Amino acid sequence: MKIHVRLYRLLLPMLLVLLLLQPATGSAATPAGDPRMDAVLSVDVSTSMNESDVNKVSFEAVKLFVDMASVQGDKIGVVAYTDRIMREKALLEMKTAADKQSLKSFIDQLDRGPYTDLAVGVNEAVKVLENGADPSHIPMVVLLTDGNNSLAAGRTQEQSDKEMTAAIERAKAKNIPIYTIGLNADGQLNKSVLDKIAGETGAKSFVTSSAADLPGILSEIYARHLNLKVVPVQELNGNGAYQEVAIDIPNASVKEANISLISGSAVEVKLSDPQGKAVAIPSDKLVYTSSKAYTLLKIVQPAQGTWKLQVKGVPKDKIKINLVYNYDLKLQMEPLPSKTWKRGEDVAVKAYFESGGQKAGDAELYKKLKATLVAKDVQTGKSEEVPLTSGAQGISGTYKLPDSHDYELVVRAEDAGYVRESDPVRLSAASGAAQTPATPVQTAEPAQKGPGAMVWTAIGAGVLILAAAVLYGLSMWRKANKGFVGQVVIEVRDEDTGERTTPQYRKLDAFKGKFTLHQLLQLAPEFAETKDIVFRPGANDSLQLHNGTACVIEKGGRVLEAAQGKELRAGDRIRIMLGSVHRSVTLEYIK
Repeated sequence: MKIHVRLYRLLLPMLLVLLLLQPATGSAATPAGDPRMDAVLSVDVSTSMNESDVNKVSFEAVKLFVDMASVQGDKIGVVAYTDRIMREKALLEMKTAADKQSLKSFIDQLDRGPYTDLAVGVNEAVKVLENGADPSHIPMVVLLTDGNNSLAAGRTQEQSDKEMTAAIERAKAKNIPIYTIGLNADGQLNKSVLDKIAGETGAKSFVTSSAADLPGILSEIYARHLNLKVVPVQELNGNGAYQEVAIDIPNASVKEANISLISGSAVEVKLSDPQGKAVAIPSDKLVYTSSKAYTLLKIVQPAQGTWKLQVKGVPKDKIKINLVYNYDLKLQMEPLPSKTWKRGEDVAVKAYFESGGQKAGDAELYKKLKATLVAKDVQTGKSEEVPLTSGAQGISGTYKLPDSHDYELVVRAEDAGYVRESDPVRLSAASGAAQTPATPVQTAEPAQKGPGAMVWTAIGAGVLILAAAVLYGLSMWRKANKGFVGQVVIEVRDEDTGERTTPQYRKLDAFKGKFTLHQLLQLAPEFAETKDIVFRPGANDSLQLHNGTACVIEKGGRVLEAAQGKELRAGDRIRIMLGSVHRSVTLEYIK
């Protein structure tokens, strides 16, 4: 072992030096103009909702949110709470229509229960994001409730408040906004609590007295969170015949157009593209979903122009039609010629849109655009907004530096369908510093390589490959031989008779690298399916659980999605329902 460590320490500096000598290369990333979100919808399922939301419109509103999510890439989870977690769905990545349908089916199966504790709903939603959010995605929580706390015996308001405060602080630390929706059907809603949750996390609170408003509110939250806008199209009164509505696609950078029709009854729809050609519903470019409360048409990569929507509704039924455009747009500010300036100087500002990582060439993007420069004085904290001009070539304007301070500049662009902001740029006019032109980064011409240089390059590459292979082998060896600490307690229950085995203690220090549940069960043939339930050593003496079977694993009464791995800490207890035999295995990890 000591020889391996010495070799590792010898090769590591060499490898780092060789890596530093290699030319740097960029890596592709998802353009920031096409954001993805990780959203947890935390829904109050207390029995009081049976009166405030008789038709379970709240469930329909949550399903509309799911349908509005991008065709691919967004992740959504659901928490159903009362004074405890009734059911939970971990973050599920939307890859196909089947993924969305699976999530909506889960929502349809939610049951009601007594009592209400908002802290439980907030805490669990934040926890879901902490355990499964993608760092490159935009996280959010939507909390839906119809009243105040109604706590069961043994739980005090002080305990609830303490849990709520801790959850909010964790959300703030992770930049997780918590949007709140209060269904104030009986006039007893504690609006100040919801305002506080949303306000402290940088979100917005919504209150309504009618469940019928919930789909529209969820649409607005979806749009607001992604810097989009809900564009009202028209409100119709159904008459039993088709009524025509114009749907405008303003430019070629619209990635998806979400047309939502919110109504009390189902509607029938037809759609024609800008050339007047009928569009098949559904089709590969048009996703169609409907329920008793809404219909959604999602046009993927729609052609620019005016589309014609025909809507047939039940007589006298009100039908609200809204649009939300998903854009692939990022606003970029051109580099300033200097970082240091003098008080009173004019700073020329230019900005433009990128789409798909390239400068957008669509002049239509800049028509009807409201562009503003937001200049923040770093010393005083005060901000000033200066109008900018937008034209076919982009956005431009100037800002006169009022004081000898440091400033942070951001360009904001807004039109009917979206808001975009550039990354902030800082400059200094402190102490009347003389202007120092920024030195542009020069790309050196590659030097001509002689035979000697080529030989050394080949040798260096060979050493690099050898060192990388050795390091990789060492890392794999160490991983495969990493030990465990503590022990587990195992019980097996016969689900037909209810009989349990005597608790069995299994020490883990005998295993290296990994072990399986089948090993813990003494490799009994009737438990052969558990050979693909694998445990590996994790950080801080934890266990990493990987479920490669069809067995259902629960933790705290909720399904634990462990196909990609879940962490178990000391004191955690899980239950595995076996598929081939009608038995369950309870496992507790202790130190």
